[in-house]
Amino acid sequence: MFYSKDLSMLRLTSLLSAGLLSSCAVGPNFKQPNAPNTSSYTETTLSKKLATAPGVSGGAHQELIAGADIEAQWWELFKSPELDILIKKALQKNPNLGAADAALRASQENVSAQIGGQYFPAIGLNGGATRQLQPAAIYGLPFGSDTYNLYNASVNVTYKLDVFGGARRAVEGARARAEIAQFQLEGAYLSLTANIVTGAVREAALRAQMQATEEILKAQINLAEVTEKQLAIGTVSKVDVTSQRTLVANSQVDLFTYERNLSFTRNQLAVLVGELPSNANIAKFDLKSLHLPEKLPLSLPSSLVRQRPDVRAAEAQLKATNALVGVATANLLPQFNITGAIGSAALTSNALFGPNAALWSVAGGIFQPLFQGGQLLAQRRGAIANYEQAVYQYQATVLKAFQEVADALRALETGAQALKSASDAERYAYETLDLIQQQYKLGTASYLAVLYYQNQYQIAKVKSVSAQATRLSDSAALFAALGGGWWNRTGPAFQPKAIVNKDQNETSGNN
Repeated sequence: MFYSKDLSMLRLTSLLSAGLLSSCAVGPNFKQPNAPNTSSYTETTLSKKLATAPGVSGGAHQELIAGADIEAQWWELFKSPELDILIKKALQKNPNLGAADAALRASQENVSAQIGGQYFPAIGLNGGATRQLQPAAIYGLPFGSDTYNLYNASVNVTYKLDVFGGARRAVEGARARAEIAQFQLEGAYLSLTANIVTGAVREAALRAQMQATEEILKAQINLAEVTEKQLAIGTVSKVDVTSQRTLVANSQVDLFTYERNLSFTRNQLAVLVGELPSNANIAKFDLKSLHLPEKLPLSLPSSLVRQRPDVRAAEAQLKATNALVGVATANLLPQFNITGAIGSAALTSNALFGPNAALWSVAGGIFQPLFQGGQLLAQRRGAIANYEQAVYQYQATVLKAFQEVADALRALETGAQALKSASDAERYAYETLDLIQQQYKLGTASYLAVLYYQNQYQIAKVKSVSAQATRLSDSAALFAALGGGWWNRTGPAFQPKAIVNKDQNETSGNN
């Protein structure tokens, strides 16, 4: 049974433990790195308003808004209901996103386990019943024996005093690793949404290129038939016919290539939404269904390191390795332990909790490592080296982040200019080809001229389509490079439909 004196002792131990937890922890305290000292992403000043190509899909007005925040569902700016549905489905079923979410939950539980194991005493209840025979010789008697029963019950307490903060550093490291998992989840979320957007744009571009090539192929076949008729009356040579047929065959090869790449893209989209390619029901995308975002937010350079998931994960890695230096330092210092037990023992079960059965013990211990073959010192040096490695990795991640934003901005600027030039080139190439074909049918232009301008128009048409898709992809790349607006999201990154329904069913059952 427990007595007030024994309870007072336990309370004193708890107060002592709380006081020790509030003391200083060895090792360096983590300090968040400063944002890079720069006010611009690019070497030269960029124009806030990008070039336009009126009348061309993807050639609308587009403007960079400095300091504007990014919407959580930034892909909705492309104004494609089919794209919105696809991403919503992916956020529920993508297995990589689900794995990242599970990893986060495991890391969070590990934090709770570390807190429970490091901050609190281990308390256990022991109970036992023994029947044993002992010879009288153990009492110094020459003959006889004694058979008896022994019953015992006790509560044991073991606590490691965190005098130098090793336990607190261990918990700090566990929390940092949970942060790493959190930002890895956000990185998976950002990568998934960006890949779906760029995949939809790629599909739309391939369809447009296929359509353009089919139109060109149709014109080439018609011209080939005209050339064969002219061969029959002797106005052209056999070389003219075979050259035109070669052009037809090459365009057919291009069509097969586009069809293959289109299948690959749709297969990729199916996998991104967590479906088998054979079972996925994915809408078809074309360039006309994808709206170019007119206003693009441009975060301040000082904000980028707080927005990018990869930078935040690298910062959390810094924090985790910094904590391990503290743990390794604390291992070099004395270790203090307190153990206690309170309970009872008796020869009969009825007397187990009687006034004469009480027992208790309190013990304290200290251990100071003196020599372990240099193991602890080597572990501390290794922890310091790991922290230095994390510092360099953080710096590299920040540099890569700024490079990606700078690349995206430059791509947007040059892409807008390239689309304007490509659309002009397509228009001029078509007008020229039409004139040359009319002249050829009238016999005033050579076949070589038709062949040349057919090829020029095909090249210009494909380039124009590619430039339209590039503007859309570059816009998505800027959103991704700036972090994707995950900090404005209200719900979780991953919430599978089955789990949502399960939670609702459990709630209904509890009511």
